Amino acid sequence: MTTPLRLGVAGLGTVGSGVIGILQRHGDLLAARAGRPIEITAVCARDRARDRAVRLEGYEWEESPAALAGRDDVDVLLELIGGVDGPAKAAVETAISSGRDVVTANKAMLAHHGQILAETAEAAGVALRFEAAVAGGIPVVKTLTEGLAGNRVIRVMGVMNGTCNYILTRMQGAGLTYEEAFSEADGLGYLEADPNLDVGGIDAGHKLALLSAIAFGARVDFDGVEVEGISRITIEDIRQSADMGFRIKLLGVARITERGLEQRMSPCLVPADSPLGQLEDGTNMVVLEGDSVGQIVLRGAGAGSGPTASAVVSDIVDLARGVRVPTFGRPANSLKKIPRSKSASTARYYVRMQLQDRPGALAKVAGVLGDASVSIDRMRQYRHDTATAPVIFVTHRTNQEDLETALSGIETTDVIEGKPVAIRIEEV
Repeated sequence: MTTPLRLGVAGLGTVGSGVIGILQRHGDLLAARAGRPIEITAVCARDRARDRAVRLEGYEWEESPAALAGRDDVDVLLELIGGVDGPAKAAVETAISSGRDVVTANKAMLAHHGQILAETAEAAGVALRFEAAVAGGIPVVKTLTEGLAGNRVIRVMGVMNGTCNYILTRMQGAGLTYEEAFSEADGLGYLEADPNLDVGGIDAGHKLALLSAIAFGARVDFDGVEVEGISRITIEDIRQSADMGFRIKLLGVARITERGLEQRMSPCLVPADSPLGQLEDGTNMVVLEGDSVGQIVLRGAGAGSGPTASAVVSDIVDLARGVRVPTFGRPANSLKKIPRSKSASTARYYVRMQLQDRPGALAKVAGVLGDASVSIDRMRQYRHDTATAPVIFVTHRTNQEDLETALSGIETTDVIEGKPVAIRIEEV
């Protein structure tokens, strides 16, 4: 009989329970696809008594994730706990030092410690797989490491946080304010325990850093990701950008420029009729551009028990088949420390301000923009009943430094109220 692949499952929350459910429902199918049985030997969780809607009898329990990782009857540790450090990282380190493969869904740990963990795992001859850590059920890691192996990747772009996309599309579709949409998402259980991980762009930034490492052969550099969340987006921005033919998305973009590696996770405008512009609710989408394949679009559920567990199981099946791929698609010790490039690429921008309704005000703003080499493509002024008028500009392509110079200059004039708002327009 073919030797089974034996698993230790650390963490029995939404994802861990989902993985067990798939293995229990589809055991025979997975064995046929993998060429060998896949079995769970032992599990570990903080609360044994909690009802998890899956059968746990027959599995041995361990008191700590590290103890589970060191068991002789575990071939692969499934680290489904989460957290940058603590028990999750300790369990992964124990598994690697014990010669066991690791499958994880932990983007935060990998974004901060992925380089050293990958080097350690590869030196020990074990695999570290993380399909579930990026975009849930979308097979973007496998696509980059295997399907696009014959391409030089030009750009990675996408919506990688379903909670933010839900909030923004509810603002768009239902006319909710940011605060109202945030409260609705919180009531539905979409937000992390620390909501800033979602709406602050940090969760999505972790994912972008991992994809950049694979796409560009770079050392994982989360600190090099420019991160901005969605909390400053107003219902006025949603409505007025739509009036100009755009939708607002929390968009991750990574590319190599002449200055180095540019990584941004920030609100951007995208054309309303583009695939990204039409993306609704909690769905994720990743757009990959290669020099041979052109542009491909991957769309699907970015979170949840089923989609994320599906990604975990795909890594397990690969290991059962004997597929061995370096953590980031090439040997970790060959990954380069690429200089950071802060928003080096040029772009058009949406600029909104409250302009004083008096002669010469618009000319003064246009003059400041011109002095900073920022030219106007389109402008729209909205009806108003106050002393100031909402005015929208769409600029021609410019660089961020010139735009910031222009905005600083506009703030020093006496013709606007408050601060101008600028949002990058990304071409898709």
